[in-house]
Formats: sequence, C-alpha cells, structure tokens
Amino acid sequence: MSETLEQRAAAAPDGSDPVRTATVGAPAETSPDGPDAHDDGGPVPARRPNPVRGLVDGVGAVVVPWVRVAWTAAQPVLTVVSGLGWVVLAIGVIATVAGFILGWAELVFLGFVPLAALLASVAYLFGRSTFRISIHLNPSRVTVGERAIGQVLIANPGNRATTPTRLEVPVGYGLAEFAIPAIPKDGEHEELFAVPTNRRAVIPAGPAVSVRGDQLGLLRREVRWTEPVELFVHPETTRLHPTAAGLIRDLEGLVTKTITNNDISFHALRGYVAGDDRRYIHWKSSAKTGQLMVRQFEETRRSQLTMVMTTDSRYYAEDEDEFELAVSLTASIATQVILDQVPISVVTDRLALRTHTVTSFLDDSCRLQLAEGTFDTPRTFARETTKRLPAPSVVIIVAGSRLEAQEYRGIQRLFGPDVNVFGIRVERGARASIKDVAGMNVMTVGALSDLAKVMSRAL
Repeated sequence: MSETLEQRAAAAPDGSDPVRTATVGAPAETSPDGPDAHDDGGPVPARRPNPVRGLVDGVGAVVVPWVRVAWTAAQPVLTVVSGLGWVVLAIGVIATVAGFILGWAELVFLGFVPLAALLASVAYLFGRSTFRISIHLNPSRVTVGERAIGQVLIANPGNRATTPTRLEVPVGYGLAEFAIPAIPKDGEHEELFAVPTNRRAVIPAGPAVSVRGDQLGLLRREVRWTEPVELFVHPETTRLHPTAAGLIRDLEGLVTKTITNNDISFHALRGYVAGDDRRYIHWKSSAKTGQLMVRQFEETRRSQLTMVMTTDSRYYAEDEDEFELAVSLTASIATQVILDQVPISVVTDRLALRTHTVTSFLDDSCRLQLAEGTFDTPRTFARETTKRLPAPSVVIIVAGSRLEAQEYRGIQRLFGPDVNVFGIRVERGARASIKDVAGMNVMTVGALSDLAKVMSRAL
C-alpha cells in the first residue's frame, strides 16, 4: 500500500519535494496527458522540421503542375492507340527488354516485330479530310414493324479531292460501317442504312465518325462530324369509339352531387336568403307560395381523364410482352381522348407524359421502361403522382397481371365518390372479361384487339 503525500513530505528532512524527486536509474514519472505534457505550463519546444519531407513537398509543388500539363497534351495522342495496340506495345517492350537482359537474340527479334508493326501503323494516321456530313431518317417517327431508312450524305466542300476513308454510324445497339471513296471537289456521296423497328424504343442514329487507321486495328484516329438524331418507334395502337375512349358523354361536363347556387344543372328550389343573387329568383313559384324562392343547382365539373399506369416490374409477368401490351393499351386510349379534345393526364412511376398533342404523347411513350420498386405500394404511387394534377372526373388504372384486385380498390379510395374509376388488368393471351371489385369495374385484356370490345361492355 503506497504512503500518502503527508507521510512522504515528513520523511524528507531536507525539505525537498519528494513528489518531484527521481531516483537515478528509476523511470521518470509521466503526466497522464502523455510524455510530451508539461506540468509547469512552460512553452512546448518546437519540433524540428523534417528536411526530407520539405524536399518532397517542394519537388511535388514544381513537378505536379508540369505532369498535369504533359498528361493533357499527351492524352489526344494516347487515345489513338487502341486496346489491341496497347497489348502489342506491351509485348514488344517486355520481349525486347527480356531479350537484352537474358542475351537471347531470338527474344529480341520477337520484341522488334510488334514494335515495327506499331511504327508502320503511324503512316495510316496522316491526312486531313474536309467533310460536311448529315444524317437523315425517313421517316423520323414510325410504328412498331414499319420500315425506317437512314441516309448519310457526305459532301466535300474543300479545294481538292478527299482520300478514301471509313465512316462509322452507331444505330441503336448496332454499328453501320461504310467505305467512303475519294470524293472530288464540291462532290457528294450518299449511303443508306436500315433501322430495326421491331420493338418500341427511341433509337439514336449517330454521331457519324470518320476513322483512319491500319488494317490490324493497332492505331485508330476518329473525327466526329455530326450529333445523334433520334428515331421514335411508336407503340402499336387500335382505334376506339370516341365515347368509349373518353368515358364521358356530357358535353357541359360531369354532374356531381355537390349543391351550388349558380351552375347549369337545375336541382331544386329553396327559400330566399339575404345576399342571394336575384337573377336566380323563380318568380312563378314565389307567386304561388307567397315568399321568394331561388333556384339551386348541381355542380358540374369539367371533363378530366387521368390515366395511371404503373411501370413497376413487380406487377408484370417476366415476359416483357405484357408490359408492351400495357403501353399499347394506354397509348390507344390516350390517343383517342386527345383527338376528341378532352383534357387528359397520363402519369407513370418516373414520367408524366405530355398530352397536348398526339405526336408528343407517342414520343414520350417510346421512353417508357420497366422500373424496380420506385414506390412501396401502388396506392402510394397513385397518390404521389396525381396529387398535383387537376381534379379528375374519370380515372383509369393500367397494370400487369400481378397486381391484386384489392390494390385497384386501394387506388380507387384516393378519389372522391363523384369520380368514376376503372381498372385495366393486362394479361397477355387471357380471355377478355370484366370483374366487379367492390363496385369498381376491372377489365382483363389479353390482346390489343380486345380493348374496344371490353370498354364498350364496361360502359
């Protein structure tokens, strides 16, 4: 058991502080804050500068900017070497160095061959072309299955003939390659290519790139001449009866159960209250009853159709044809409604489609893709995507075969009792039918040709 400070002070007759006295050879006591802490509060001695670190920092401050400038200048040159060219260069360097180290003449010769091939390939990079290139798609908008032709027009506005070159035009996931012959001064050359249109999509064509390089593909110099142009492959649609498409027959709007003091649809008479508009006093009834009677009306709402189409892959079969059928059904209804000049809004999980013209709507429908888990539930999806839209009079829900019937009902409850809500369940190959889900019609459609028949039965 250690003695107390008072006992230690009494045991020191010379009056020295035993707490600060250290025995020779014994380890000195350190502060709990570490060996560098000082109890007397004196200044901390400055650390000696590290000369090696200072030298490295100084060299780095001078060298790094120059390295960046050199890399920026060398980058266009380095991009000329293809992936195969880098492999051939690495083989040549390794074989040559190893041959000199090991003293193998055969290995040195083996290293010189690829290096010589790279050196010879440089000659193919020289030359300048003065092209004026344009890409045209005819037509620029087609329906699935229709033929689309692309045209590449190459003109030479220079003062002398061009040398033969190779032109590459990416088309979707493919690549169109053309061997361009020598074009005389002020001459033109035309190339045609076909664009596959078997699937709904937005297919980019371009940019047109001229390529110079050797036949082995070791070096490759590209010059970009155009920007990409887009081909819209619209979904297949079917013609609908106007009333079946709009689901609205009232030219003045949809009558609701809300009572108002001024509108079009007459409802009943009531007693006059101070402040009522005198224009709505019914004088014949007032004369019979002996008191002023005013008209009441049922509020009419402007026709507004809202289509809610989920693109969540959880609600579609693994076959993408079911999703494509859903897009075609949505496009068929929306196209007819737009032609009938009825206000409509079409929303999906990630995109609100433009509906001011048929062309703009079909262009946007080409960009629809299956998504994964954008919203937790279909009800959340419908609530978030429609809360900023105009109040609808009719709502149509489009989903795949994996969306349960109660999910349709959950979306229906988001809207008021005056809103007509319909569901379209897409199941490719299924028999067309209509099912009542708690007073809501859910139509099952298995083919695009069944849509008009099913909607006419649902009305």
